[in-house]
Amino acid sequence: MAGRIEDYALIGDMQTAALVCRDGTADWLCLPRFDSPAVFAGLLGTDDHGFWRVGPAHTPQTGPPAATRRRYRGDSLVLESEWDTDRGTVRVIDFMPPRDGAPQLIRIVEGVSGRVPMRSALRMRFSYGWVVPWVHKVDSSDADDAPEGRTVAVAGPDSVWFDTDVPTYGEDLTTYADFTVAEGDRIAFTISWEPSHKPAPPLPDPEGSLTATEDFWREWVAQCTYHGPYRDAVIRSLITLKALTYGPTGGIVAAPTTSLPEDIGGVRNWDYRFTWLRDAAITLSSLLRTGYREEARAWREWLLRAVAGDPENLQIMYGIAGERELGEQDLTWLPGYENSTPVRVGNGAAHQLQLDVYGEVSEALHLAHMTGLARNDYASLLQLKLIHYLEEHWQEPDEGIWEVRGPRRHFTHSKVMAWVAVDRTIKLIESGEADGPLERWRELREDIHREVCEKGYDPDRNTFTQSYGSKELDSSLLLIPQVGFLPPDDKRVIGTIEAIQKELTVEGGFVVRYPTEGGDEGVDGLPGDEGAFLACSFWLADDLAMIGRVDEARQLFEKLLSLRNDLGLLAEEWDPRLQRQVGNFPQAFSHVPLIDTALRLTASGAYGG
Repeated sequence: MAGRIEDYALIGDMQTAALVCRDGTADWLCLPRFDSPAVFAGLLGTDDHGFWRVGPAHTPQTGPPAATRRRYRGDSLVLESEWDTDRGTVRVIDFMPPRDGAPQLIRIVEGVSGRVPMRSALRMRFSYGWVVPWVHKVDSSDADDAPEGRTVAVAGPDSVWFDTDVPTYGEDLTTYADFTVAEGDRIAFTISWEPSHKPAPPLPDPEGSLTATEDFWREWVAQCTYHGPYRDAVIRSLITLKALTYGPTGGIVAAPTTSLPEDIGGVRNWDYRFTWLRDAAITLSSLLRTGYREEARAWREWLLRAVAGDPENLQIMYGIAGERELGEQDLTWLPGYENSTPVRVGNGAAHQLQLDVYGEVSEALHLAHMTGLARNDYASLLQLKLIHYLEEHWQEPDEGIWEVRGPRRHFTHSKVMAWVAVDRTIKLIESGEADGPLERWRELREDIHREVCEKGYDPDRNTFTQSYGSKELDSSLLLIPQVGFLPPDDKRVIGTIEAIQKELTVEGGFVVRYPTEGGDEGVDGLPGDEGAFLACSFWLADDLAMIGRVDEARQLFEKLLSLRNDLGLLAEEWDPRLQRQVGNFPQAFSHVPLIDTALRLTASGAYGG
């Protein structure tokens, strides 16, 4: 049975990622890419759908024990889990070395004290738990170039190689190793993926890979320019964002998982293993403002390749290499995380119209230019082309930032971000870096601004509303002062902040995205409820700081920090009823605003201690 969402740790190699539970079980791993079919899909089903557990031996009655403590080794993605048992203490070191050849998941068991009986149980299931591979030992009669004694699992185009120095055996379609670790012992286990038609991958070097992985993260973290009071939280969030970046292309996944529910037992389950332009653009912003220019440059290049010569058909999301077709399907054989179905792969929202994306992309390109990223002429041309498109389409209804699957509406936030797109492009032209119809676009900027203030604002309640003519609120309206649409001291901004505090907050002062209708389908076209949306809660803290309520902002921010799991990770949402994290995990769209709010509060001096 899968653990609670917050019970998981993230390890990864900037091309894929694994989730490891407190009991030492790797319940999720897609190979060779973030968006590949899972080899371990127990997270969305049962042990029958694939897992790898390494920990102290246990009986079926007691089940695997949770680690006594765990931590990342310094500022890295190297996970250490320790168990104190009646026989002694043992440590398991889990990591995925930055890829130089075959992707690997390495687990090193280290004896700390005493003599502890241990077990490794490896059950590989390809195609999200659907396919049972052919598992066999490879000796010289099978392949001249394969070292003797290796275990390989093969199914169709995939093979996973399992290497260890301790004896293994097969039972119940599972590969086991039973061994005892004494103080000072170090015993390594590695799985490596390779296309099944190719020769075996080289024998792993676990200790050398551990050193190289630690060196990589130490050097990467050293580039961070933030040294404020929230440095630990910021660094962990930056490491998480780096781990969600697909190294070969610069694409950034929203999360490494699919179908972790926003509503336990409900249908709000989506595949987040793709690059949303919105999420990637705000991630770029945080990376640039903390010193990571290479990641920003790589993302800009990814964007230009993905959009190519067709900005009129800009998608809201793409595959991590820029793929456009992300067809959605249900995996009916998986029972879902805590029976939350359907389990989806692919994402049918890819072809929605979301006008706010034009603003986020233009803002990201503007920030890249302002922070001195080397000029790219096609990036400037793309920005101009996007405005030419917006000029003709900004008055259309869309699905909005939250990708509603109900009818299109004139969402206020979408219009505000259309204004941002025009405004940032005007600034590009004014800087002399591009040419365009400056006066016409200044008039367009004014037209959008005027319409939003007339049609998206409720003067009787002194608040902006979710969509034109609506009485509902939407937490995306908190971004109005942050993007410069109106100044923070404007009475309409303050009124909107206070209305959202009153109507869209739950226990703890955390913010939901918009009202949901419980068992009925509401604006988003879906039944059920959802938790507090963590990004929106950080946005509220930002706004409170901007309007001078800095103590209140700090208190909310620190409450949000307390929701992180013991390793500093956040999912997409917080369920105030169940007091637990929900949604895909870890979520870039939660860690980015954490960084942004930390930077804002540090600049304002609004922190304790």
